Amino acid sequence: MKSEFPGAVPEIPVSDIAKAAAYYETKLGFTLDFGGGEYGLAGISKGNCRMFLASPDFRKHYGNLAPILIWLNLASKEEVEELYESWRSSQARLISRPESKPWGLHEFTAADLDGNLFRVFYDFATPEREKNA
Repeated sequence: MKSEFPGAVPEIPVSDIAKAAAYYETKLGFTLDFGGGEYGLAGISKGNCRMFLASPDFRKHYGNLAPILIWLNLASKEEVEELYESWRSSQARLISRPESKPWGLHEFTAADLDGNLFRVFYDFATPEREKNA
C-alpha cells in the first residue's frame, strides 16, 4: 500500500454552477476543466490545486451544504501576500488581510458567492520547530 495520499480534491457546494464557475475563473484565477449546468458538477483547477463545484441537485443525496471551509497551503509568506493582492485587484470577496498569527500561520480569508471560505496560509512555525527539535 502506498504510504502517502495525493492532494485532496474538495467538493464545494454552490447554488449556481455557471455563476460559481465564472467567479472562480474571473476573481480567483481558476480554469474550468470540465462540466457545468448539464452535469451539476464542474471541475476547476489552478496549478496542482483541483476542486469540484457541485450543484444542489448533484449533492442532494449526500446532504452537504454550504458554507464549507477550505485551507490552501502556500509555500511562503510572499506567496500568501501575492495571492491576496491578486484576488484584491480582481475584486474577490476578501474577509481578512494577510496576518501572521500567534499559532504560526501567515494567513488571510476569502469567500465565494455562496459563502464558502478559503483560508490561505503559509505555516512559518513548523520549519522553525523542526529545526529546533
